[in-house]
Amino acid sequence: MKSKVQISWRGTAVLVYFVLLMLPIYWLINMSLKTNNEILGGLTLLPNAPTFDNYLQIFTDPAWYSGYLNSIAYTVLNTVMSVAVALPAAYAFSRYNFLGDNHLFFWLLTNRMAPAAVFLLPFFQLYQNIGLFDTHLGVALAHMLFNVPLAVWILEGFMSGVPKEIDETAAIDGYSFPRFFFRLFLPLIRSGIGVTAFFTFMFSWVELLLARTLTTVNAKPIAATMTRTVSASGIDWGLLAAAGVLTILPGALVIYFVRNYIAKGFALGRV
Repeated sequence: MKSKVQISWRGTAVLVYFVLLMLPIYWLINMSLKTNNEILGGLTLLPNAPTFDNYLQIFTDPAWYSGYLNSIAYTVLNTVMSVAVALPAAYAFSRYNFLGDNHLFFWLLTNRMAPAAVFLLPFFQLYQNIGLFDTHLGVALAHMLFNVPLAVWILEGFMSGVPKEIDETAAIDGYSFPRFFFRLFLPLIRSGIGVTAFFTFMFSWVELLLARTLTTVNAKPIAATMTRTVSASGIDWGLLAAAGVLTILPGALVIYFVRNYIAKGFALGRV
């Protein structure tokens, strides 16, 4: 009897948790299907006259949909480059002992601890001089300053969990290092790679200060474009809500495709 009561309370707690978790998302979707007049007119749980005009404006206005394309472009580029750079670095930290390795590892993490505003002016002046200002590559490289240390830290934990005897056995069997690394080693830490890709993607996707300051038109992120909803007549709440719903989708898709790796990664790795 007591066990049934415990299960009932746990089920109720989980249900309440998910309701509270989904409530902001539901309200955002609810607002995105309303006109601005209906939103300001009063509180309604469902739209009186659902409309997709807000989404239609985003998909038909180049100033809006280009913001999404720009954000996706530099975020994907940053994720690929961050993981590619972090893999050999994490392998070195996990397999070799060298002078100052602990200090270097800690220095990498301090870059993640520092606020983005500290690096804003140097990046701005450097990009103006070398032609990387307002480019997807420029934003991706700037985000690597924070994502590479995080990626190295996560991957090092996974790689340290793989026995070193595997490296030695592969060398005895005649495997070259590139063949061993890509054919044998990386499949063993694919969960860690999935977790790392998830975090680097999300941190790059939600970062605004660097992305907004280092771009003007060609690589302007969607978060900066969303400020267009503010005008002299007020805020276009319906359009802003629709933009917010579409901003959530890329992260949700990433979680869906790497969900299995994330679950294993949280169970096995450093995260």
